[in-house]
Amino acid sequence: MIIAEIGQAHDGSLGNAHAYIDALAETGVDAIKFQTHIAEAESSSFEPFRVKFSKQDSTRFDYWKRMEFTPDQWKGIKDHCEEKNLEFLSSPFSNAAVDLLENIGVKRYKIGSGELGNFLMLERIAKTGKPIIMSSGMSSFEELDKTFDFLKPFGNSLSILQCTTAYPTQPEEWGLNVITELKERYQIPVGFSDHSGDIYACLAAASIGAEIFEFHVVFDKRQFGPDSQASITIDQTKVLSSGIKQIQNALKNPIVKSDNQKYSELKVMFGKSLAVNKTLNEGHIITLDDLESKKPGNKGIPASNYLNVLGKELNRKLEKWDFLREEDLKSK
Repeated sequence: MIIAEIGQAHDGSLGNAHAYIDALAETGVDAIKFQTHIAEAESSSFEPFRVKFSKQDSTRFDYWKRMEFTPDQWKGIKDHCEEKNLEFLSSPFSNAAVDLLENIGVKRYKIGSGELGNFLMLERIAKTGKPIIMSSGMSSFEELDKTFDFLKPFGNSLSILQCTTAYPTQPEEWGLNVITELKERYQIPVGFSDHSGDIYACLAAASIGAEIFEFHVVFDKRQFGPDSQASITIDQTKVLSSGIKQIQNALKNPIVKSDNQKYSELKVMFGKSLAVNKTLNEGHIITLDDLESKKPGNKGIPASNYLNVLGKELNRKLEKWDFLREEDLKSK
């Protein structure tokens, strides 16, 4: 599953939100993810900015307020995604947001890294019975164990994403090794949530078996917003989606190196046979300096057998560049 996250890249504009859906429909992603914020339910005037990026919002609460859409607007966004054959996803940050998403019929829930300890909201989500994808960016294994122990009794289908909460994430912070550790520890589908701002991290994750991919997307990395530098562009999204699918296809089709029958004709075409590099008379004793290798590979003695002809006597005259055959050599 390839998930393009809009997050707040729409900057509170309903038109921008729909424009992203149209643009991403041509990139090969499977789902588009938003974030459902209801300021009064999730925040307060005391919440600090992670990065003071906004000159128009005096508090973080004001910013979340500006990111809100009405239930009808969210329904329109979801319907638009489905018209484009894309799954609509949105991360809730309050019970009120869960209720809103339930009312519009979301198929599954994506839990942001900062919400894995929010058992109050997790219970609300778990009781829906729907699949849950969790990001692990802020959690230790001990904390993840507690969340799993809390959710398991509800019976939801669970998956988890390796994630590093750094914007943008540097290569030494990707934590690709954690993908294997998560698979071994929890025995569930494991993916990768990326904030690197480029396509390389997800491609690397695909090569080691990640099954779900999430990354932030913007129209232009220079645009206003908290996640722009940690996002990729629409054009990069198309390249990344294609790359992930090709890597996954390769992993599903391992090559048996001992079976090279399909190369038999090519091996003849590109193979080399022994030839002589000068005119040699009958009775000449073959030395290494007399030999050349020429295509194709079925015109005499294979070049790989050159040691077997050294010291052998010719039983006829050979012209320069003639192929050397077994019948040209005297048998002892």
